[in-house]
Amino acid sequence: MPQLLIVAHAPLATSLRTVAQHTYPDCASLLQALDVAPGESPEEVEVRLRALLAQAGNTETLILADVFGATPCNVALRVADAHRARVVAGVNVPMLWRVLCYAAEPLEALVARAVSGATQGVMQVAVSRPQNQAVKTGNDDQVQHSHQQ
Repeated sequence: MPQLLIVAHAPLATSLRTVAQHTYPDCASLLQALDVAPGESPEEVEVRLRALLAQAGNTETLILADVFGATPCNVALRVADAHRARVVAGVNVPMLWRVLCYAAEPLEALVARAVSGATQGVMQVAVSRPQNQAVKTGNDDQVQHSHQQ
């Protein structure tokens, strides 16, 4: 079973882990969180991330990062190859829950589940209400509308 790790700007990683534990209380041993503090250098983040990955030994790891191109994701990409890890950016609650539901699957399948959970979990569920506009009263009689044919 792959290890699961969230790397995100503080306090998002810890908050997502808390949400996961609330919904799936048995996931505590599967999921770790690494919050990247404001002002923390990429090198400092890399040291902490490597330490977390080393704890798992040779276990495959799925790293869920918050934003592609930001420090958490960049550092995760830098260390992924050396630790048999895959990185998926754009972590959100639907992605996380999907991953936890299928945590026993192989790493490649888990990556696909993460991406599908994230994309299927984002949808427009309501449209804005129509504006309150005054109703125009009038007669639809063609005689009064000589410009219409």
